[in-house]
Amino acid sequence: MTIRIAAALTAATLLACSALAIAETTVTIATVNNGDMIRMQGLSEAFEKAHPEIKLDWVVLEENVLRQRVTTDIATKGGQFDVLTIGTYEAPIWAERGWLVTLDDLPADYDADDILPPIREGLSFKGKMYAVPFYGESAFTMYRTDLFKKAGLEMPEKPTWDFIKEAARKLADKGNEVYGICLRGKPGWGDNMAFLTAMANSYGARWFDMNWKPQFDGEAWKATITDYVELMNEVGPPHAAANGYKENLALFRAGKCAIWIDATAAGPFVTNAESAVAKRVGFALAPDKGLGKSANWLWAWALAIPEGSHNKEAAKKFVAWATSKHYLELVASKEGWSNVPPGTRRSLYENPAYLDAAPFARITLASIQAADPNHPTVEPVPYTGMQFVGIPEFQSIGTAVGNRFAAALSGAIPIDEALGNAQWVTGKVIERARFLK
Repeated sequence: MTIRIAAALTAATLLACSALAIAETTVTIATVNNGDMIRMQGLSEAFEKAHPEIKLDWVVLEENVLRQRVTTDIATKGGQFDVLTIGTYEAPIWAERGWLVTLDDLPADYDADDILPPIREGLSFKGKMYAVPFYGESAFTMYRTDLFKKAGLEMPEKPTWDFIKEAARKLADKGNEVYGICLRGKPGWGDNMAFLTAMANSYGARWFDMNWKPQFDGEAWKATITDYVELMNEVGPPHAAANGYKENLALFRAGKCAIWIDATAAGPFVTNAESAVAKRVGFALAPDKGLGKSANWLWAWALAIPEGSHNKEAAKKFVAWATSKHYLELVASKEGWSNVPPGTRRSLYENPAYLDAAPFARITLASIQAADPNHPTVEPVPYTGMQFVGIPEFQSIGTAVGNRFAAALSGAIPIDEALGNAQWVTGKVIERARFLK
């Protein structure tokens, strides 16, 4: 009898300790400081209410800082974070290195098959998903319908770069702080180089030929950077080399950009109540140069769990909640269907309530479906990725090249010097990487 009582007490003690451990589980989330992610943080009280055993700790960072912090942490197995906000660039590379937890075992009602195929494929490695998309995006053209009408211009659904340049010059009114076009200028592999790589693809350029020789000494890259720098200096906003996605979003919402080419994820933010031009925004596909490739891309900000996390099961509960259909419904109930995270699920684009509320929905879906990261360029290449090159070295190369192109945009160096620098640094990094292999 005494043994049974002792055993029962021991079992009760273990259960109590286990319950206490669960109650004290803290999931630390590293995320980017954009509108969708900040909204997720604001709504996360609903998750904590449903899971009182889990406490969420948020680390919200600017995009370039986030990338540096999470890359350093996961590469050094620092274990600071339980949930990482990463993208389609990192997911397959980090999965191949064994750094991420597979997410193919989420609950059945998560409905992973509902995720748009291009988005799911971009977050997978060898058929297994290692990150789940919070929102997906491509790139498209946003423009002021009132300014176009006043100027007697009509935006085609599939604009060319020649039309964009002509329209931007015609619509610019710098004296009244209306700039013909706003484009990314802030240096970084995910900032100006995301846009410029996509633009270069449409101009027939590529980072490397099939032998991994850099191609910045070719005419296609020169035409790309020349058109970009000349257009931005002529009709773009001042200090454009400091402007990334967030800065251009603020300019456009304030009515200071006639045309903005950037992420489809901007759709909800240029049409919501905080936008001064909400009722005067049109959408078209990203421009092309008539060579069969447009300046669009494919990206997802996604949630992943590092292998070094000590709270994997709790982290899985959170990422499943934050990227679920139920979360979309929560956002819709609080802020309307037009504000739900876009670009992830088929069912969203089959929902009449969303299609009615989101004037950007149709073009967003068309842009994502048109993206082909396996064939991103006019001429063949040995890499995948549309606005990036899917190799580990690209973070350092892309940022180095982005700094040179930002210097050309600001007038600090000539375009030819920037291209020469890009050719040299890219060649050196790739040569060293191939030697080490």
